Amino acid sequence: MHLNSGKSYKLPLHYHILFWLTYFLFNTFRWGSYFNDYGYSLKTNLLGFPIHMTLCYLNILVFMPYMVYRKKYLLYLFSILSTIFIMVVIKFNLTYQLITHNVWPEGPETIDKLTLNYTIDMMMGELYVITFVTAIKITFDFLKEQKRVTDLEKSQLETELLFLKSQISPHFFFNTLNNIYSLSVEKSNKTPKIVLKLSELMRYMLYDTKGKKQTLENEILCIQNYLDLERIRNDDRLEINMYISGDIHDKEISPIILLTFIENAFKHGVNKNTGPVVININFKVKDDFLHFTITNPMPEITKHKDNFNKSSGIGLENVKKRLELGYNKNDYKLSFKNKKDIFVVKLVIKV
Repeated sequence: MHLNSGKSYKLPLHYHILFWLTYFLFNTFRWGSYFNDYGYSLKTNLLGFPIHMTLCYLNILVFMPYMVYRKKYLLYLFSILSTIFIMVVIKFNLTYQLITHNVWPEGPETIDKLTLNYTIDMMMGELYVITFVTAIKITFDFLKEQKRVTDLEKSQLETELLFLKSQISPHFFFNTLNNIYSLSVEKSNKTPKIVLKLSELMRYMLYDTKGKKQTLENEILCIQNYLDLERIRNDDRLEINMYISGDIHDKEISPIILLTFIENAFKHGVNKNTGPVVININFKVKDDFLHFTITNPMPEITKHKDNFNKSSGIGLENVKKRLELGYNKNDYKLSFKNKKDIFVVKLVIKV
């Protein structure tokens, strides 16, 4: 919270009760011990605490929001000092009339009327109480605002992550549905299988990717469903080699991270090439890290190749952003290379 914003948070009532009760008991026993008269200390505190409370709440509920937060500093200074002075006069007269004529037993002199020394001393005491209570209130406001900002940032990050996770191309689903239609017209035996694969993939992406992490096994299963659909779509011209080594059990990874690289490889390495295409995918788990590599041919058509960096960069930039949001910088390493018209993606990530 910006302290000049005028905004404030209401503390629960029990916080106020607990604070004032503790402060009252502390003051009563402190002055009772000092004067060796707990009855006198109790009576003066019963009189003084309503004044303390009035000044404190006037300051934090009226003076600060309407003067300090609006930068009316001179008016605030005049108002707070005037109010304290009035309260000191009231306290003096009530103490003199209701409790004792010796209204300042702890002072350097016995007085029976309002003096400058008494007034300054009492005003300083009230300023101390006001400052103490205001500091507590500002601290609570600050902590509440920090929590609100943190929760807001967390919510924004989660929203951004959800958006980035949804970036897998919808063209894939449209193309797959078109293939299903063509197969159904031909009454192909492949139709039930491709419908089942698409259903499993969509179910996973809609319902199983809401959490921050997903098991590596489920991610690989999702990728296998995706690859099966691509095999059916591209028939015999597509060769996919997938290798898995190491222990993939009990490992977790951010969902859809790897699938984005797979989808990018097919979008640019398969869809923009007319001849046979080979896609190589390697999963290797070593210690607590997954070493993931995928290779695909560069687009063979010149205009596609010229626009490759720009068009593929959108999806890959999304992945980079997701990695930055979801992982510490020491928990992953991402690299891209072009080797003789072969595009290579390497990701080492903690699982």
